[in-house]
Amino acid sequence: MKQAFLILSTVLALTFSSCSTSSSPIEKSQIAIMAYYVPPAENYQPQNLPFDQLTHIIYSFTEVIDNEMKFVNPQDGDRLQQLSAQKKQFPHIKVMIACGGWGGSGGFSDMAATAANRQTFVNSVMAFIDHYQLDGLDIDWEYPGLPGAGNPNKPEDKENFTALMKELREAMDDYNMPLTLTFASAGWEKYYDHVELQEVMKYADYMNVMTYDLIGGDSPYCAHHTNLGRIEMADLEETPAKAFIDSMDFDFTPRSTEAIIDFCLNKGVDPKQLVVGAAFYGKSWKGVNPDNHGLYQNNKGPWKGWPRYSEIRANYENKNGFMRYWDPVAKAPFLYNARDSVFITYEDTQSARLKTEYTLEKNLGGIMFWQLSLDTPEDGLLDAIYNAAIKEN
Repeated sequence: MKQAFLILSTVLALTFSSCSTSSSPIEKSQIAIMAYYVPPAENYQPQNLPFDQLTHIIYSFTEVIDNEMKFVNPQDGDRLQQLSAQKKQFPHIKVMIACGGWGGSGGFSDMAATAANRQTFVNSVMAFIDHYQLDGLDIDWEYPGLPGAGNPNKPEDKENFTALMKELREAMDDYNMPLTLTFASAGWEKYYDHVELQEVMKYADYMNVMTYDLIGGDSPYCAHHTNLGRIEMADLEETPAKAFIDSMDFDFTPRSTEAIIDFCLNKGVDPKQLVVGAAFYGKSWKGVNPDNHGLYQNNKGPWKGWPRYSEIRANYENKNGFMRYWDPVAKAPFLYNARDSVFITYEDTQSARLKTEYTLEKNLGGIMFWQLSLDTPEDGLLDAIYNAAIKEN
């Protein structure tokens, strides 16, 4: 999850109707539906959020500052209080706080390095949860033992992350009400070399697997960034993508939701602790060769960065020279504009529905997404997720 999305979270009037949870089907959902949420800078109206379609909403972000969990922007505290107050009308909803993020994880490594620093952090978390009357915490350390966005890191992060999660769990278990502890993990295998996965999962309720950003925005070739379906190297034969991968001096396997979930299951993770990720944004490249409608072709750099789904629906999906295509192997859509040589990888209602059905079929814990303000207000990605989850009941 990228801190840069803070600039994308401008005014988006979410016009979903509020309704009493006493009759809401979401209470019967067999899976968790978790929304990461960065509130808009203006016109903040938490009462209009689609609480009746969610089980959890994860307010993003706090950071580790002087070994404590704090808001960088003090006004976020007022917004969080307004959000937490909605639980009076929607008592089923769990309001949580996320700490870290792509651009906000710089304080984790040093904080987790000593027992004293960890205790300071844990104490601040519990005071924060008590003050805002929250239901839990999501640790979004990007990443233990890896630099992420140039963050401090050390080999000892691996064991220190386990210690941090253990101490958080113990403190949360001593609280006067049940609290949920989750953490965000990467959707690629190298991440798990730096985490004691089986140990950490003793303390987490859920691991939110970020099955998006599976290809970087600076990739020299176009590919899917949030695909469900497993892609093999054979699927890339005779493409510029295959030629580039073959030229690298390290092994690379195409990424997918199915591949990383199977990897975690094979590591012994309880499926009910696994939450898959959906992306409410896309990635785009320019100067893309028209072969295969741009898929796995070389590009000349980012086009408009990471357009939010509402923008894609309004301006690009089968509009303004863009055509939508479906990849049955990746189980994912993409857009290509032959006139302007532009390629967009994204999540749509079909792929979001398939991810939800996959979650149910595999008996996983749930589906989450980054992030709520990027959705379209009508017939959006959350609608597709919710309808698929409820349909199965």
